[in-house]
Amino acid sequence: MMLNILSIVVALGLLITFHEFGHFFVARRCGVKVLRFSVGFGKPIYRYVGKTGTEYTLALIPLGGYVRMLDEREGNVPAELKKQAFNTKNVWQRIAIVAAGPVANFILAIVIYAVVALLGVQTIAPKVGKIDQNTPIAQTQIQAGDELISLDGESVASWEDVNLVLASLIGKTGTIIVRYQPEGLSSLQEDTVQLNRWLVGDEPSNLIRAFGLSPWQPEVLPIIAQVVEGGAASVAGFQSGDKILEINNRPVSNWQQVVGLVQANPNKMLSVKIQRSQDFLELLLLPKSTEQNGKKIGYAGLAVVPPKWDEGLIRERYYGPFEALSYGVAQTSKMVSLTVSSIGKMLQGLISVDNLSGPITIAKVASASADSGLQSFLKFMAYLSVSLGVLNLLPIPMLDGGHLLFFGIEAIRRKPVSEKIQSMAYRVGASLLFALMAVAIFNDIARL
Repeated sequence: MMLNILSIVVALGLLITFHEFGHFFVARRCGVKVLRFSVGFGKPIYRYVGKTGTEYTLALIPLGGYVRMLDEREGNVPAELKKQAFNTKNVWQRIAIVAAGPVANFILAIVIYAVVALLGVQTIAPKVGKIDQNTPIAQTQIQAGDELISLDGESVASWEDVNLVLASLIGKTGTIIVRYQPEGLSSLQEDTVQLNRWLVGDEPSNLIRAFGLSPWQPEVLPIIAQVVEGGAASVAGFQSGDKILEINNRPVSNWQQVVGLVQANPNKMLSVKIQRSQDFLELLLLPKSTEQNGKKIGYAGLAVVPPKWDEGLIRERYYGPFEALSYGVAQTSKMVSLTVSSIGKMLQGLISVDNLSGPITIAKVASASADSGLQSFLKFMAYLSVSLGVLNLLPIPMLDGGHLLFFGIEAIRRKPVSEKIQSMAYRVGASLLFALMAVAIFNDIARL
């Protein structure tokens, strides 16, 4: 629990701090006096005043931050300090100061992805395990065991790549080309897939399955590695090393069959035949009941011996410093494009607002990625940094993009937008942001 909480604090704290530091750094370089640099909102829990008079604070609510600069619009400014006021700077300096926050998030994402590359990128080749009927991929001749090479002109070297390409195809109408390498052949083949407003209005939990694909996995034999103490299997007398042969007189040859039968029989006695060394035994298993996605399923408390993957499917690459930086730029650009595209599709109604997520989902994903290892956590942070940068550039008053919109108009008209219009726009923008936040939090709660 403490690790999960720490991972959430680190993720949000670093992203917010880097964003606000972007504003702070450029403001100082433009000669603007910074009054306060705050990470978080609300009551400060830590305060420090620097030599230049800037107050650095860490506040109680870690869902944002701000840089407060000297500004004549917010109060009286002594004559000797007017040259250091934000509003006295020319429009290009103000644009640079405001844009620096989102730009800092993009730079952070590049650095994080570069670190991932330096640590080594290990992926599993997108070898197909199963094709579902009546799905887009079923239009092709691709078979189980074949390996995907590209989708819609985008190379795919892993299932993560496949997922990102499929995310960009949501709402698409038209033909895409799927290139793949048939199992056992060195030549490549390609087929076409016709899409018609794909997944419009849907909220799929798994894009790969929605497309009709299942990743290939080695067969998992029903050999027990561990028995949870006090669980249903422990009570029934199972031991590590036992091999399950039958359940209720139904032969089982892989672990997936065992899981399916156990989950389908919560609180129902099952007769299980096992092999223990040279002996054959029959045990009575009463699966406990647990809830998953609102449905009761059986749970035995068993762990299986993990299968061995085909080493040919495991692709690992290490990057030098310059290659890693190039990788970071490429990955960040890809994520920026995907985020912008997703927002555009949401505005067009091609993607449901049910996909909006708030702080609860962010906390859950941060916790899960931390549990999955350092690289998963770093990739999540990089994507979150990109999302924060893109969202802040939206032309909504109250966000950086809203300020940039007004400054852009000022640069064209050679005079600022009137205070009255800006004030009205900020009220509308605040209402819109609160509404979006309410929808995001409602979606978070609905997913619990």
